[in-house]
Amino acid sequence: MTHTIRWGVLGCAGIAVKAVIPAIQSSRLGRVAAIASRDLRKAEETAAAFGIPKPYGSYEALLADPEIDAIYNPLPNHLHVPLTIKALENGKPVLCEKPIALDAAEAMTLAAAQKSAGLPVAEAFMVRHHPQWKKALALVAQGRLGEVRAIQTIFSYYLEDPENVRNQVDIGGGGLFDVGCYAINTARFLFGAEPLRAIALMDRDPVFGTDRLTSGLLAFPGGRQLAFTCATQLSLTQKVTILGTRGRIEIPIPSNAPTDAATVIMVDDGRDLVGGGREEIAIEPIDQYRQQADAFAAAILSGEPLSLSLDDAIANMKAIDALIRSTESGRWESP
Repeated sequence: MTHTIRWGVLGCAGIAVKAVIPAIQSSRLGRVAAIASRDLRKAEETAAAFGIPKPYGSYEALLADPEIDAIYNPLPNHLHVPLTIKALENGKPVLCEKPIALDAAEAMTLAAAQKSAGLPVAEAFMVRHHPQWKKALALVAQGRLGEVRAIQTIFSYYLEDPENVRNQVDIGGGGLFDVGCYAINTARFLFGAEPLRAIALMDRDPVFGTDRLTSGLLAFPGGRQLAFTCATQLSLTQKVTILGTRGRIEIPIPSNAPTDAATVIMVDDGRDLVGGGREEIAIEPIDQYRQQADAFAAAILSGEPLSLSLDDAIANMKAIDALIRSTESGRWESP
């Protein structure tokens, strides 16, 4: 193993091209050495655009390359587990996009393969590497909000392209998988606990069959609650509010924090409704995707455990499963 991780990227997904490949190319501990697509010309074009030495016309060819140290898997959701397992069988650690699987059972199949291979696998929740979330957790731990009892999250965008993978139900499209998973993951992070039960409402697109609007409620130990709304056909919105007995935190851009501008966490002690107790905490610009890539590369190079294990990914999938079951049963469901 070299002191710089040589990454292979499976596919030319938008998240890879727009965010993750540029982040890896500018990271301290890695470079993209190969990219694969079922369309060789697409792989060649992407490789040329980013200075990637090796384009491949199949995923299998890239996975067999002995000069690749780690894999980034941003393929459609139904290919997360199968291709990650193939990568493990070829001796490659994998950073896999969220959600890690289509359900918790499939995620547990991946965990068994990971244990057998003895190689790192992580779910790519880049937000967990951003300082604004670490700062929010620190403020909660310091008692700035008193007892935190509720989190409210909104994450929506408008997308009607039938060719987009997010609008294809048979390969794991829909709002809950795509962006609702962030609300669940970050609430579990801040509460430091797993939900006890869940209930949701879901509106499906009549043509695509995907959930275009989902609202969910998760009950955590101690009476704490997460309430969230996610959508693929509403105006572009992101916001998280963390509510405690003595104050609140607002995170205006919780997931897609800019890399070229400071982010701001707003803390308010609730003394009035006009901001009399408001404090703005600025977080210096940072690329959370670069932080994620370096954290994964560092774990490979050092042999140290990952900060986010597959157990965390499985727990998130169990909560998603419970929400989906509740939309069918009309009742509270346990993860």
